[in-house]
Amino acid sequence: MWARLRSWAYSTVHSGEVRCQVVPNTRRKSLQPIVQKHIETGSSIYSDNLPSYRSLDELEYIHKVIDHAERYVDGNIHTNGIENFWALLKRCIKGTHVSIEPWHLFRYLDEECFRFNNRTFNDGQRFDIATRAIVGKRLTFAEVTGKSKEADRPAN
Repeated sequence: MWARLRSWAYSTVHSGEVRCQVVPNTRRKSLQPIVQKHIETGSSIYSDNLPSYRSLDELEYIHKVIDHAERYVDGNIHTNGIENFWALLKRCIKGTHVSIEPWHLFRYLDEECFRFNNRTFNDGQRFDIATRAIVGKRLTFAEVTGKSKEADRPAN
């Protein structure tokens, strides 16, 4: 599914909070600045064996790797929390939305991050949080579709 989108999403679990963003690729040059922006140096990072993560310990992180070819858990070292998030996101896209466009991927990530980060609340409480966050903000049709009114007007 992700290869069809030709967009990559990167996520971190930070103190129990998931943060996601669409990235151009999963190469070291793209991922490491994002890691540095969102994760405090000296923090423990548990990742899979993706080569892009290999030099994180050089950036002053305590980096532990779980190689899924060998095992999925090694004591406290695992990626189960973030794998849970990705499973929920994929289930939401396949089951609820069926198909999404790559240029809207960041919106779906935001929606699932919100739901995941507020999973201890019930639906009413999440609705209250969401409605309080939109006060004074406006999303126009042009922003959603990528079309502006000027582009739709015939030339004189």
